[in-house]
Amino acid sequence: MSEEMKQETMEDYSKELEASFKKIGEGDIISGTVISVNEEEVILDFNYYAQGIIKAEDMSNDPKYNILDEVKIGDTIKATVVKTDDGSGNIQLSCKEAKEVLSWDILNQYMEEEKEIEVKVSEVVNGGVIAYAEGIRGFIPASHLSLNYVENLEEWVNKKLSVKVITVDESKKKLVMSAKAVEKKKAEEEIHHKISMLAPGTIMEGTVESLMPYGAFIALSDGLSGLVHISQISQRRIKKPSEVLNTGDKVKVKILNTNNGKISLSMKAVEENSEVDEVEKVETSKYSSNEKIGTSLGDLFKNLNL
Repeated sequence: MSEEMKQETMEDYSKELEASFKKIGEGDIISGTVISVNEEEVILDFNYYAQGIIKAEDMSNDPKYNILDEVKIGDTIKATVVKTDDGSGNIQLSCKEAKEVLSWDILNQYMEEEKEIEVKVSEVVNGGVIAYAEGIRGFIPASHLSLNYVENLEEWVNKKLSVKVITVDESKKKLVMSAKAVEKKKAEEEIHHKISMLAPGTIMEGTVESLMPYGAFIALSDGLSGLVHISQISQRRIKKPSEVLNTGDKVKVKILNTNNGKISLSMKAVEENSEVDEVEKVETSKYSSNEKIGTSLGDLFKNLNL
């Protein structure tokens, strides 16, 4: 017997030895590798004397689950042992039961990490829609489908959404998700990016959108908004912004800073800049209104005593 054949025999023997020590009981959650899949069942291998069989109806609670789309040969699947012998020498398994045990822990982890996951809306119910995550039936309230008001829920059926898990309660079998939370985060990131592109010292035009005791909020371009503190509204001392401003007024403001993602503005600084410009204009006009200074040779010689 060649060395290569001896080696193969020893490897086969070690696998058989490992299988002989493996004990599998009902209720155990085991992992196996997919070696076959069809519309009716999935067959798993997990280095045991018998193969594992998962019927299509035991793969998922999702009514729109498609076994041929979701499972491929070589995939690793965790499943619960339902029977150690299904009558044909195979181990009967259930993915649904394993997911019931494992999925709640995974969903809790998603919620703690604020992880974004993709789900597909399967149906409309009172007040929202249903989507499955990790095989668990979850609810997305209508108010959490989008940042905008949702009028027709039927239009959302079969749509794929990026969502965050916001409520997990295994004892009540309650899973709530939100697509709005994902949209809100992206919108905030976009706003922060726009703010980071603003340069302090820039003068912009804006519209007074609201007045508060401590200052005025100014609507700028690109959907941005900044605050003019009451001390930066006018050069004269005022007790409240409404003394000099009204909602809807068009104003010029200077960007003071963009610390902590907030835009700090000043109207007073624009006034000060305007005053400096006026002084410069007066000085310039004073020189230009005097007698013209001659620069020709004739003008120069005219003043010399030769």
